Amino acid sequence: MKKFLTLSLGSAALALTLGMVSGAYAADGAELFKVKTCWACHGKDANTPIMPTYPKLAGQNADYAFNQMKDIKSGARNNGQTAAMKGVMGLVSEEEMRAIADWLGTL
Repeated sequence: MKKFLTLSLGSAALALTLGMVSGAYAADGAELFKVKTCWACHGKDANTPIMPTYPKLAGQNADYAFNQMKDIKSGARNNGQTAAMKGVMGLVSEEEMRAIADWLGTL
């Protein structure tokens, strides 16, 4: 019984830790904006893109931003400017997209 209890407690602690790490990490849109390198093109403040044709993202409607990211990732949105974004979006989950979009909407 002691061996089973130790294994159960260890498994529960691992599951709880992994859940907290992924949930907390994904919920921090500002941190994800940095980690996923969004800032490299859109500016650290999401308002000073490196090219005048790149969009300013600060204050963007969260649902609109989220849908644009999903469409770029899926290929539904595909034009000259999406080529660079397609590679980046392949590294971003929908949960992370939502967190980034929600954060952008608060700026």
